Order: sequence, then C-alpha cells, then structure tokens
Amino acid sequence: MMSLLLWPLSLLALFHPVTAPPLPGPAEAPTTDALLTRLGTAISKLQTLRCNVKANERHPDGYQQARTLMKIATTPLRIYLRNQKGIEVLYVQGQNNGDAWVYPAKFPYVTISLDPNGSLMHRNQHHSVLDAGYGVIADLIRVPPQRSEAYRRSFRYLGDTTIQGRPCYLLRSDFPQFKYISYKTVGGETAAKIAERFGCGEFRIAQRNDLGYEEVLPEGKTLQVPNAYGRRTILCVDQKMMLPMAVAVWDDKGLFESFEFSQVVPNQPIPAAEFTKEFPGYKF
Repeated sequence: MMSLLLWPLSLLALFHPVTAPPLPGPAEAPTTDALLTRLGTAISKLQTLRCNVKANERHPDGYQQARTLMKIATTPLRIYLRNQKGIEVLYVQGQNNGDAWVYPAKFPYVTISLDPNGSLMHRNQHHSVLDAGYGVIADLIRVPPQRSEAYRRSFRYLGDTTIQGRPCYLLRSDFPQFKYISYKTVGGETAAKIAERFGCGEFRIAQRNDLGYEEVLPEGKTLQVPNAYGRRTILCVDQKMMLPMAVAVWDDKGLFESFEFSQVVPNQPIPAAEFTKEFPGYKF
C-alpha cells in the first residue's frame, strides 16, 4: 500500500503507485466518471470543514513546505488558517472591505489587512486563501463551458489504497500533451481569468509571464500559458467521505505540488465565534 506519509521522501512511488486488487464480491468496480462525479458532489455539498493540510509547493528558489490548520464555512464564506509558523489568516465574506486579516507572527506583530487575491498573499504559495480546503481539487475535475474536457477525461481509476488507515480510491491522470502554449489576451483579463479558461492555475501564468495577480491585461498581449493543470496527477479519495486525502501534481519540470489532508471533519457545526478576531487563542 502507498503511504502518503512518505510522499516528501519517496516521490518516485507516486509515478508507479502500488495498488491493491479490487475486493472480491459481486459488486462491480466503480467507474472513473462515477467517482469524479461523486467527488465533485461531495465537495460542492460541504457546509463546513475542519482539517489539517500538509503542502509541498515548488517555487523558483526550491520547494516550500507548510502545515496549516483550516476551518472553513460556506454561505457566507468564512475561513480561518494558522500555519506552523504561527501566521494566522481570517477571511469573512462581506467584512473588512473584502480583505483578509493577517497576523504575521513576526515584528512588529501587528494585524494587517490584505487582498486575498493579491500578490502579497500569493507570495510563496500557489493558491489564494479563497481556495483553502478543496477549492483547488474541485477546479481540477470540473469542466466549465470554455474549457476542454481532455484533462478530466485523462483520469483513470486504478484501484484501492489505504491512507492514514482509511480505505481510498486511487485516481491517476496521465496527460503527456501538457505544454505551454501562446495565448493572446482579449483585454480586461487577469491571470485568474485566463487560468479559469485553461484550468491551469494562475500561479504559473503569473510566474512565467512576470505578471502581478491583480494586473488587468491589455488586449493583444501574448502570454505563455499551460494547456492543463499537470502532466501527471495522483488523487486519493476517502471511500466513506468521498473527499480527497491527498493529491500530487507533476508538470514539465517535475513535481509541482502535493497536498495531504488529515483530521478531516466535514459538515459538523463550527460556532460563528470561531470566525471572529476575538475568538480565544487567536492573535489578531
């Protein structure tokens, strides 16, 4: 069985994952499309989520690792994050002029307000705080009208594995046609809007083309844009919760990012007080 605890030390195991054969019995093995549909439905029905996330992301100066406690509630969207350095983030939709409160855990130890989609909050991380939880994975598997279905159709159900003692479905995408293509902007676009069109994530667009995340692009600007999210993707989905326990993505340069989820508690009430600056234990 594949242990996600070994991901940072043995990434090669994910290129050739060891999977268990299907369990004997009359039940038919699930189809890939059915699993992806169930996964998307489970994520869309989340009202609250508590979890810990171990992230490993590639940046120009090497891999950046982080361990983050997350609390998330929807309608309205509320997010609280605290990482291993003590940095805290609180975002509440409709409050603070759309900004997030950030406690930097370093001198001068003063809470600041930052745009959750801005360059400062994107520094040293691939994704916006608004994608906390399963936002990135939901975007991987959905197909908006303007996006090709080729990447989603490249996933295959490979069998079952066990992660953190929990039975999981193992899904893998091989997409050798991954590459950067030339794209001319139509005007008024941002890296995020272009990423939505191609399903590639805005980090690589901003990095490859030296763009600011807030930058509104003029018409006719030629950019280099990935044509999909990755060349290879491994996705492990808890069989009971139908929520991801781990995901890893490779591109043309090797491992791009991996995320490991633990202590996942979905759809259990979270008191509203836990999404306020005054909650005991927070340092805002």
